[in-house]
Amino acid sequence: MAKVGAQRAAELTNKSKSTIQRAMNSGKLSYDLDPNGRRVIDVSELDRAFGLQQGSAGGNTATVEEELEKASSLIETERVKMRVKMLEDQLMAAETQIEDLKAQRDQWQRQASQVLITSQYSQKQAEELAEKLKERETRSRERREKMDKQKLEERMSKLQANNENSGSEAENNAFSGLWKRVKGQN
Repeated sequence: MAKVGAQRAAELTNKSKSTIQRAMNSGKLSYDLDPNGRRVIDVSELDRAFGLQQGSAGGNTATVEEELEKASSLIETERVKMRVKMLEDQLMAAETQIEDLKAQRDQWQRQASQVLITSQYSQKQAEELAEKLKERETRSRERREKMDKQKLEERMSKLQANNENSGSEAENNAFSGLWKRVKGQN
């Protein structure tokens, strides 16, 4: 059944609002509390305690239906408000999560940039080191070639000195005359 407040109960029973309130306080009329803490009375309880107004008996059904419609619309309104509140909370949570993800993305980008800069710097250092190593290797090769050339020249000079056919030693040798004759120098 529909539940009504003290003012509406007074209208339905053709009693004053204070009479309805006294009846509730004394326990003659039972009531419930609505979500807002207001006392509401079931229409059937009003009929039991005071009887409903005779002049609106035909209109009483319409009034009850109106009260039911109002109660139904109030319940639906509260349901929609709760749904809106829940959706707002979900939206706020999603926005917070998006902000967190953006902050993490920015942090990862900064870290990747730092790694890239470090990597580029390391690459540059590696290239410079490779160039220095090539220069050292080239200088080392040139020194070896120079030393090999000097050794070869020293050997050649020693061999030339030991050569029997060379200059003054060849003349002092016993075979010097023979060589001159073979060559046709005599």
